[in-house]
Amino acid sequence: EKRSHVRSRIIANALCDLIKRSDSVIIMGHRMSDLDAVGSAIGVLRICKMCDVPAVIAINSEATLAGPLLKTFLDAGEGHDFIAPDQTLDVITPNTLLIVVDTYQKRLLESQQIYEKCKRVVVIDHHRMMVTHIENAIIFYHEPYASSASEMVAELVQYINSSALNKKEATALLSGIMLDTRNFAIRTGVRTFE
Repeated sequence: EKRSHVRSRIIANALCDLIKRSDSVIIMGHRMSDLDAVGSAIGVLRICKMCDVPAVIAINSEATLAGPLLKTFLDAGEGHDFIAPDQTLDVITPNTLLIVVDTYQKRLLESQQIYEKCKRVVVIDHHRMMVTHIENAIIFYHEPYASSASEMVAELVQYINSSALNKKEATALLSGIMLDTRNFAIRTGVRTFE
């Protein structure tokens, strides 16, 4: 493992500053989102709420593999946090921040249009790097040694305010970690269990 706590702390501080300097934040994962994409997006949404900046998760609820997790939040009356990708296009301003989780490839994004319209982009991902990555990111937080994007986001939340997570949000992050590690059987490290 070649990851340091120092880098996570620096990224957490830089991300908070960037969020606070934004009008609004759109959080987006990959197409056919899974538990890791949705779990990490929910964790980032909590960070935005801690920074007191309006934020939404752009997700195609008809084409997601994390339907039960999404339903938990919708049933709890938090449906306003999730929005269809095409509905976000009208609210994007030059000072809107796009945070992409669980992918760094433009071709896999939930919505290419949102990416093209947002001038300010942050990427949080753990997949091994290939050629077609997002090039214009202000923060490109890429840790191939991490088990999942949810693990990376959980760590960022820990350095901002770990007590801010509620039970549903913690469950969402845990479900993302459990999916990508196959119940802690593969791709885990000391930091995963921490």
